[in-house]
Amino acid sequence: MRYFLALLTLVVSVWGQLPAVSLRALDGSIVRADTLSNNGKPIVLSFWATWCKPCLLELNTLHRLYPQWREETGVKILAISIDDARTSAKVAPLVRARGWRFEVYLDENGDLRRALNVSDIPHSFVLDGAGRIVWQHQAYAPGDEEELWQVLRRLRQEGTQPGQSP
Repeated sequence: MRYFLALLTLVVSVWGQLPAVSLRALDGSIVRADTLSNNGKPIVLSFWATWCKPCLLELNTLHRLYPQWREETGVKILAISIDDARTSAKVAPLVRARGWRFEVYLDENGDLRRALNVSDIPHSFVLDGAGRIVWQHQAYAPGDEEELWQVLRRLRQEGTQPGQSP
């Protein structure tokens, strides 16, 4: 497993940026993943599904921490649902019920999931200010968000802007 994760990290870091695949926003609009940006600030992508309990726990934790993290680092959190056509109708009501204030997109065909080799969820990625993938983490247990916070703080301290390396 360790070898697989090392290989996956190598593939992602060589490839580096999000592919030009389509996602659907909760309002029905279509967005290309490669156009997602945050004005030179980091982005967290969190792959999840309505039926995944660890995913919901992670996103509830990120929701609680998001105001502070956004203020301190400018981060934008994007939740990417991998629910398929059978369960995607549950996404918007769940997001509203939980009060999540980050952007949520649907990857119903699994195009982004496949492009980033996401096999298990939750699976999170951090993109630096230039849109390069600089970190990823699979699974979630309470406390894992501390490692994510450290990555975001490091990016802030390094002042990563478009055209600079983290």
